[in-house]
Amino acid sequence: MNYEGHVLGGILTYPLAVLFLALLRYYANFPVKLSFIAMALGYAFYVLGSDLPDLDHPDALIHRGSKPIVAVLVGSAFFVKLIPYINFTSYGWANLAIGWGISALVAFCSWHSYTALIPKHRGVVHSLTFAAIYGILIFIALYYGVEISFEESLFVGIVASMGYVLHLLLDRDVKLI
Repeated sequence: MNYEGHVLGGILTYPLAVLFLALLRYYANFPVKLSFIAMALGYAFYVLGSDLPDLDHPDALIHRGSKPIVAVLVGSAFFVKLIPYINFTSYGWANLAIGWGISALVAFCSWHSYTALIPKHRGVVHSLTFAAIYGILIFIALYYGVEISFEESLFVGIVASMGYVLHLLLDRDVKLI
């Protein structure tokens, strides 16, 4: 299936994911909170998850779109860590330019390393294991990073994984690892 099919599948099936977790909360007292923020973030991460497994395909839009984001994040993070040690001149503006120049080279290298480091298409990234990892990472980022409640973070992490699994189901290629 293509990008549009995966993303539209995510957009259209999200209400079923919400219904499923709402029923679990109601009938089994499952500890999720269906607040507006949790459902809005859940929608975003569910739809993102519905195309995320194609990250391992070099021609996929998500791969091409994430590649510059990763390069910029790596270069910027490198700059933040490097700048305290850049003191080649007595001019602050020159040290900033040198720091950004070095960081841009690091970003350039990460751009070219990105595709080489991603596993082959429909390999390990196309698996239930990575669906679980995706959900866990989203949960951790929201609970410990953004600091929204445990129940809201759990809701978002679970629907993120469900969106990822939707992609695998739409591809008819579900495997554990």
